[in-house]
Amino acid sequence: MKKTVFSLALGTFGLGMAEFGIMGVLTELAHDTGISIPAAGNMISFYAFGVVIGAPIMALCSSKFSLKSTLLFLVALCVAGNAIFTFSHSYPMLALGRLVSGFPHGAFFGVGAILLSKIAPPGKVTMAVAGMIAGMTVANLIGVPLGTWLGQTYSWRYTFFLIAAFDALVILSVLLWVPTLYDKSETRLTEQFRFLKKPEPWLIFSATMFGNAGVFAWFSFIKPFMVHVSGFSEFFMTAIMMLMGLGMVLGNLFSGRISGRYSALRIAATTDLVIVLSLLLLFAFGENKSASLVMGFVCCAGLFALSAPLQILLLQNAKGGELLGAAGGQVAFNLGSAIGAYFGGMMITLGYSWDYVTLPAALLSFAAMSSLLMYGHLKGKRKQANADALA
Repeated sequence: MKKTVFSLALGTFGLGMAEFGIMGVLTELAHDTGISIPAAGNMISFYAFGVVIGAPIMALCSSKFSLKSTLLFLVALCVAGNAIFTFSHSYPMLALGRLVSGFPHGAFFGVGAILLSKIAPPGKVTMAVAGMIAGMTVANLIGVPLGTWLGQTYSWRYTFFLIAAFDALVILSVLLWVPTLYDKSETRLTEQFRFLKKPEPWLIFSATMFGNAGVFAWFSFIKPFMVHVSGFSEFFMTAIMMLMGLGMVLGNLFSGRISGRYSALRIAATTDLVIVLSLLLLFAFGENKSASLVMGFVCCAGLFALSAPLQILLLQNAKGGELLGAAGGQVAFNLGSAIGAYFGGMMITLGYSWDYVTLPAALLSFAAMSSLLMYGHLKGKRKQANADALA
């Protein structure tokens, strides 16, 4: 099982580099292709739209093929999408490359989780899935800073060529280490959608979308923010991206560590509050280098501290349609990426300075926290109603 987990972690490492790697080379991409930085930021949105399109399609079609064959197809799409993006010079082709590379993202997590649930010993499934997800957090700690250095030293194209080459190696690891299994759900397709009739999963989807949008409205433009607002030279961006990646790793670990003491709802809502405060402090004190690093670290830690509790809440509210729930969570997460990048870039398009990207970011994160509080209020009312009925 360890080799299978490692292979899937390599896959999420490649996905993490593709999704987050563009933040560190955004200005190089814009200058090389002759587009504005907000327009370059749209490449983040195109990747997210690919996830939105791909996740539900693959969730519904995965039962027709073995899980291993599905994973091979998804990783092949990663190779193709990043290769198209690497060698493109026109805006439409760049957008197509990002769209294709985003298509397999959500489905990879869903298929990988199902596969691990079939081979992991009882009580070890959560740990195995966490091992798979760890690849993405390590990508932010090592892969994204490496991509940032390559983009600054040579060209942003080297960054994405490296990602395509790495994904080609992931194909080999899947061939060697992933067993051939099938997911034959006994639940009819129409019944898998039944959980969507309740408002609870929609509130979790909303919290996932707005929570990610809030962080991405700022993080999508972290390089120009750190350079033009905080006053760092571009030379320090590799180290800054490593610091933000470390925040993501530690946020994920911390969230998992306290999950036994506090409910998933409490962890997620508190984390969103911390993110809102950190974004407002970035706006107020972003010109101070130490403050911008500390608040940026906290914000990035919060992004991945949200991941596990939100997934738990989705599983709790998607009985009978767990795969669709997981796919919906990835759709919401990456739709949030697109929304965040758009609203952050809109502030620059309207003529505001780079520090103003934190204001729509804070507002979006507040919307995420509000969704969770509404969810908690609704669950509390249902619990009370059930208690009254039994009394």
